[in-house]
Amino acid sequence: MNESKLMYEWAKALHVIAVIAWMAGMLYLPRLFVYHCEAEPGSKQSETFKVMERRLLRAIINPAMMATWLLGLGLAFEGGWLVSLWLQTKFVLVLILSGIHVLLARWVRDFAADRNRHSQKLYRVINEIPAVLMVGIVILAVVKPF
Repeated sequence: MNESKLMYEWAKALHVIAVIAWMAGMLYLPRLFVYHCEAEPGSKQSETFKVMERRLLRAIINPAMMATWLLGLGLAFEGGWLVSLWLQTKFVLVLILSGIHVLLARWVRDFAADRNRHSQKLYRVINEIPAVLMVGIVILAVVKPF
């Protein structure tokens, strides 16, 4: 295997690892919000949730998203996939996922300031969206249907 191909394969492996970390956080954070809703603002339990949410966002979700984007764009460029319809569709789904990431980050700040304005039900629904997007993204990346 030549050096260029080897680097591409390493980048792909790192991309998959970053995606797994990003998705783990995107699926877990809304679940924390569901439980945080039950905690009395200012309570020890609420303060513990604040720490967990902040650390999850800053230490795992944010870096994983950045790595996912950087590696994914590099792979798309190096692989010559930029004009492929499957990749353009995947790109739209990843943009939507990134928008949800921004929304979750805003809610972390709201909880940190004891300003949650949403119900457990909303967070339960939001929790499903990244999973649905992930299914579409994986199918597009693996099957490349068009």
